[in-house]
Amino acid sequence: MTRRRAGSPAFVVVLVVLGLAASACQGSSGATSARDDLLLRKPPAERVTLQTSSVPGLGRILTDGVGRVLYMFPPDAASEVRCVGPCAGTWPTLTVSTSGRVTTQGGARPGLVGTLHDPNTGARVVTYRDNPLYVYAGDVRPGQANGQGLFLDGGPWYVLTRSGQPVTSEVTASGGAS
Repeated sequence: MTRRRAGSPAFVVVLVVLGLAASACQGSSGATSARDDLLLRKPPAERVTLQTSSVPGLGRILTDGVGRVLYMFPPDAASEVRCVGPCAGTWPTLTVSTSGRVTTQGGARPGLVGTLHDPNTGARVVTYRDNPLYVYAGDVRPGQANGQGLFLDGGPWYVLTRSGQPVTSEVTASGGAS
């Protein structure tokens, strides 16, 4: 086994690579990337519709008006959006303008709907049973639930039932939550 000396070129390269990796990680914790900025500058909707849709492997869950699956984030305790900065690039909140309106249809319950301030955009985040609602950037078409049960950005992400309860099981191939 060959030992590298502190002054050897290979040792210096390793230190530079480790330094770059550390600074990249450090930068991602508080700053937003160009992609995040573009997502966060998207204007909030004037009207948002909540509904329920049948999603294979999960059953009937909360979606938006076009069928995009909506998620909750348990670290959002006390009705506070805790997914900020880079997290919001992956998990954008479902927002409505301050003068906008939230409606329900197809099984979503109007009495469970609310809004709160979005620290990312200044708009209003739509809530359901006091849970801020998010979409997942990895869901590229309506009805996809690729974020279900993922542990990212400091906690797990779950879809919601019509009563506002999180579905904590994994997606099953048989058409229902396990």
